[in-house]
Amino acid sequence: MNARLRAVICLMLMGLLLAHPAEGTVSVTDALGREVAFEAAPERAVALLGSYGEVWIEAGGTLVGTTEDAVDSPGALAQGGVANLGSHSEPNLELLFSLEPDFVILSADTAAHPAIGETLEAAGIPCGYFSMLDWRGYMDLLRTFTSLTGRKDLYSEKVDSVQRPIEEMIAAAQASEGYGERTALLLRAYASSVRAKDSESTVAGYILDDMGLVNIADSDSSMLENLTMEAILAADPDYIFVVTMGADVEAAERALEQTLLSNPAWSTLTAVREGRYVVLDRDLFHYRPNGRWAEAYAFMLELLYAR
Repeated sequence: MNARLRAVICLMLMGLLLAHPAEGTVSVTDALGREVAFEAAPERAVALLGSYGEVWIEAGGTLVGTTEDAVDSPGALAQGGVANLGSHSEPNLELLFSLEPDFVILSADTAAHPAIGETLEAAGIPCGYFSMLDWRGYMDLLRTFTSLTGRKDLYSEKVDSVQRPIEEMIAAAQASEGYGERTALLLRAYASSVRAKDSESTVAGYILDDMGLVNIADSDSSMLENLTMEAILAADPDYIFVVTMGADVEAAERALEQTLLSNPAWSTLTAVREGRYVVLDRDLFHYRPNGRWAEAYAFMLELLYAR
């Protein structure tokens, strides 16, 4: 065999190896279109957003560290031995490295995470950016994670308990009288202020949109910047929903009372007079409810369309 022929064969073999990763390797494509490859399924994952850590656990994965937002949300730190890395935007990187993770889960929607990702990549730690804004994003993320853990059965379970029930409830809402015709105001009450929220920045906003309510802040961005009683009175929404924020719920409730509820004009609003002012469960309508998404939709379907 001459040298030229041997060179051609070598190049062909190299091409085959590149096209077909070594047996046993696994890979996923993250929300930024990056391929993240592993020689074996990750066993020491870190999630720099608590709700993403919960999905990793639901996918059958093992979590060794996550951020403090998981403390108040319903799950990730409940798994024994999970280290608290602090803020999701400024995690304790020294602690993170000491955990020797083989996979770090980042958020494609968190401004601070690209810089963290660069640090991880420089250290040779596999990391991926993911996005989960609504139940559809949840199902996509669960499918991605179960492809890594090898537990596609867990994804199938959630198709039956989350995806199909929600699709059925959305279809039932769409077939109901009043779908797409009634308006809503969505509020977040903090310890020091109350703000209106649109349909694309909160869990509750996506659910209200799916269930056929027209969020008045979507067409009036000034309400997001400066919420006034005058603007609320002018819109006179059919429904008003509020979610309290922060660890001090009583402080948020006081701010709500002082800002809006104590105003004599509040009681003249149609939603208030007709009993359609609703304080939402933040485990379902603020934190990403993950495996409980269908519960949130069932609550809203009953509220809006029960006959």
